[in-house]
Amino acid sequence: MTEREIPEEYLNGYTHILTEVAATGRRLTRDEIASRRALGERAAEAGFGLRALVRVHLSAAREAWPRGSESADGALAAVQQVVDAFAEGYERAQRLAVRQEEAARREFIDDLLYGRSDLGRLAERAERFGLRLSHEHAVAVARGAVPYEEGDPVPRQVERSLFSRFGNRSILLTTKDGRLLCIAPGYQEDVLLHFAKQAHAATDGGQVAVGRPRSGPGGVVHSYEEALNILEIAERLELDDPVLRAADLLVYPVLARDRQAMADLVRNTLGPLTTARGGAEPLLDTLTAYFDSGCVSAEAARRLSLSVRALTYRLERIHRLTGANPSDPSHRYMLQTAVIGARLLEWPANEL
Repeated sequence: MTEREIPEEYLNGYTHILTEVAATGRRLTRDEIASRRALGERAAEAGFGLRALVRVHLSAAREAWPRGSESADGALAAVQQVVDAFAEGYERAQRLAVRQEEAARREFIDDLLYGRSDLGRLAERAERFGLRLSHEHAVAVARGAVPYEEGDPVPRQVERSLFSRFGNRSILLTTKDGRLLCIAPGYQEDVLLHFAKQAHAATDGGQVAVGRPRSGPGGVVHSYEEALNILEIAERLELDDPVLRAADLLVYPVLARDRQAMADLVRNTLGPLTTARGGAEPLLDTLTAYFDSGCVSAEAARRLSLSVRALTYRLERIHRLTGANPSDPSHRYMLQTAVIGARLLEWPANEL
């Protein structure tokens, strides 16, 4: 804003105060300071820039400078008090506006991720934050070693990298429950993958899950919940990939969907392992390493720090106890599915 565009109302009483204080040498009264603060708040709410407002105060001081006074100290002290009080009010209004904006943004994000509020109203509010919920959106969620809040160095670092590369391409970066979130149009996979790369680095090796694109106001919720579910599954299955794509891991949610059926499979297939000396855990770890290594005995033995002979002995024990041979393709699928189910259900630590 230019000086001519700033209304005179924001200087009301200023000339009178300056003249009187310069003549008497007194300081501003409490009411005069309060009036300057109030004008500063109103100017901030009206959207005027602080630098321009300070300039018009200084220009007005030059025009009203007391003539014939022996010292400029009184006038300068008055200018200092006026500008200081005015700026204090201005900054207070700015802080309040920022807090209100942050509160509105957090309320919108909570409503968006929890599926609350009227969907039509939610879509209207989304446009204020650069999202068009009629389109497909996908959500990427990053989990680090420590929880993060908006304004922390890590979220700011990721945000700077993302926006410096892509600009504001309908991207919303935020935090929720200590995790970093990126919401982007579903067709902008490059945005989500760049977020995943930057978040993995910024969180010192944190894991990122990317949900599938979904359409409509409820699509963001579904993609977000899918990403959270993938992170939970990755923790249970000890998947250490830095980036997990829900589209590549659909088998796990499918297997976990019918918990009772999965529990029956685990109990009936692997239950006999609990009778082994040392319990089921060592033999379950053996099956996990064997399947994770592509059923290559030498690689599985290396992962378990065993000899190939010791590994073979364990596989034979599993065969005798369960009646299923891990090296037999006809038995392998059932055993591997049961092992995945055991890890998802955290068996044998949890009773089924």
